[in-house]
Order: sequence, then C-alpha cells, then structure tokens
Amino acid sequence: MDVRRRSVLAAGAAGAAVAIGGAGTASAAALGAQHDHRDPDSLRELAGKTGLRIGTATSPQALTIPARAAIVAGQFSLVTPGNEMKWQVVEPTQGVFDWSGADQLVAFAKANDQLIRGHTLVWHNQLPTWLTTGVGDGTISDSQLRDLLHQHITTEVSRFRGKIWHWDVCNEFLTDSNPSMIDPNRFWAAHLGEGVIADAFRWAHEADPGALLFYNDYNIGGEDGSNAKADAAFTLVRGLLDQGAPVHGVGIQGHLDTQFGWSPQRLQQDIERYASLGLKVAITEADVRTFVNNATDQVPTSSLELFAQPYEFSEMLKAALAVPECVSFTVWGFTDADSWVPGVFTGEGYATPYDVNLNPKPAYFAMQSDLRLAAFGAPKRAHTRTPHP
Repeated sequence: MDVRRRSVLAAGAAGAAVAIGGAGTASAAALGAQHDHRDPDSLRELAGKTGLRIGTATSPQALTIPARAAIVAGQFSLVTPGNEMKWQVVEPTQGVFDWSGADQLVAFAKANDQLIRGHTLVWHNQLPTWLTTGVGDGTISDSQLRDLLHQHITTEVSRFRGKIWHWDVCNEFLTDSNPSMIDPNRFWAAHLGEGVIADAFRWAHEADPGALLFYNDYNIGGEDGSNAKADAAFTLVRGLLDQGAPVHGVGIQGHLDTQFGWSPQRLQQDIERYASLGLKVAITEADVRTFVNNATDQVPTSSLELFAQPYEFSEMLKAALAVPECVSFTVWGFTDADSWVPGVFTGEGYATPYDVNLNPKPAYFAMQSDLRLAAFGAPKRAHTRTPHP
C-alpha cells in the first residue's frame, strides 16, 4: 500500500478460536483450537465452497481485543500482517531482529486454520532508518545495499519457510504516468537498477521454494481509465517470466474511491490477462473510501455513498469470483475503527466492511450474498402451473 496516493461480532464469529493475549508470541494453547462450529454463513465458509480464500490485514494489537480477534478468526481464512513483516519492523537496528509481532500473527493463523500472505519484502517505504541513512550518507554503497537486500530476503523468508502461502516480493515499482513504467527514481531501482526485481524473486524462491511469489501494485485493476498501469504490470511480469524469474502471481491492491471512475469489467479483463500468463491473481488490499462527516464516526456525507460503497466491494468480489485463477480476496482491514484511510485522506473514510463499532455494513452483506450465490447458485424457481390454451 502506498500511503501517498489513491485514485457485531454476531456476523459469523461464533465458535472461532481467537487470540486474546498481549504482546509477544502467542501459543496455540492460548489461542484455542476448536473449529467445529463455524458459522456456515460467514464469509470464510461461503468463500471456501468456491476455493476462494477471503482475507483481511490485521495487527497483533487488534487481536488483543476479543471482539476484533473473533471477527478475524470467524470471518476470514487468510491473514495479512499489515506492518509486522516489513523491514523497518523486523530489523529496526542493523543485525537486531524483532519477530514478535510476525510470530504472534503466524501463531494466530495456525490456531485458526488460516493461511498467511507475507507483506512485503521489497518496497521503497517503511525501510529501517539505519539503511536509508547509510545509503544517503554513503556509508552503505550500492554493492553493500544489494548484499543487505539479499540477506534480508533470505533471512525473513527462511524464518517463515513453509508457513507463508504468498509473499508480496516486490511492491509498487511502477509509475502512475501514461505510459507507465518502472519508476527509476524510487529507492531500489535508483540504486540497484531494474534487475533487482528479478533478483528478489530468485532470492525469495531459493529461501522457500514452496511459497507463491507475487508482484503487488495499485491501480492495475480497472482504476486507471487508460489502463496504462495495468499494461505496464502485464509487461513487467511477462518480462520477468521470459527471464526465468520465479514469479507466480500478481497482486491487485484494489484501493477504490467512490468519487473516481472505476470499471469492474476492466478489472475482470485485467485479472484474465494476468492469468493468461499462467499466473495466479489475488485482490490484496481491497477497500472503498468515501467522504465522511468526521474521522471518528465516519458517516458518509451523502446517502448515495451508502449504495456506492457496497456496490464497488461487490463488483470487485464478483470479478474475482469470475476468474478461477484469482485465488484470494483480502480487505485491507475489516473495520473502519482501524482503517488507514482517515489518517491519509482528509475528509474520507467508511472504507471497510465493518463500521467503527464492529457492526457489519451493507458492504459485508453484499459480499456475503455474492459468496452465497457463488457457493450454491441461485435456487430453482418454485413450480407453478402454466396455462394451456
């Protein structure tokens, strides 16, 4: 997620195993281990009927609140650490590692029969200060920087070998321009060149050959009217495949805003296009923001947004369901109480499927309805007599 841009517990939490401990690594025993009575109408159970993993980004802090932990466990079959696997967090001081947050989320997911998306290995944001300062003042050369990146990827992926379903290996390398291209001014390309992308995928694959490796970006699924950035993403991953790089999928972030145009048809076409390369596809960071009264209550200022927000969530999900190669759909935080949107986009919010009080919103019920139809199909019509002339 690039923070600089962007064109009731009763809802299925029953019977979930949840984490209620504080900081540090949680044990499976502390988290509980009963999965026998999941709500059949929860998002995770309905999505599971189609093979789609439905996910959310979350944090260890959120999981210390029983009501939030219960929703994560009961509604979702896939977890993304919002920050806990980023380089800035796991190695705040060079050579000194803090895996506590990541370990807690991995333990929570294991206890609740969930998979994990690792996020993210190579990104120009949220890098440790010791790294960016060293590069900036010349005490870390570009050659040393390459070695440090190799070491970082190997260390982190190896630590969680066999525990991560997908890794977002490289995140947000493309420009928002038309035509779009790899941004030569962003940190990694500026210092190590475009070849660092293929190298990163190779290093990650060497550390865990069983993990699926994704390129992840925003505005590459119908948000861009020209589809220029989606074109660039397609060209990028096709080129990586031509080089023999172990790329397995494309992550479409899916950050939408109801004030901007967006084409669900183009989203499906883009998913199909990435899939045509033999790749898996994932919606990785879905949310739909709109204008709200304030950052605390997050009530839309227009009643029309009460219809627009769930519509766009529904259309995103239906596009994902329509293409078998789309294997997961993740919302970027499930509750407005934790959403990143109000802190970044002044005057906007209401971006998730649950409100600030943890009540499911119309978007939740729209997604639930879509998943129910995908899982079971429309019921057959009641038999009626027909007239015979």
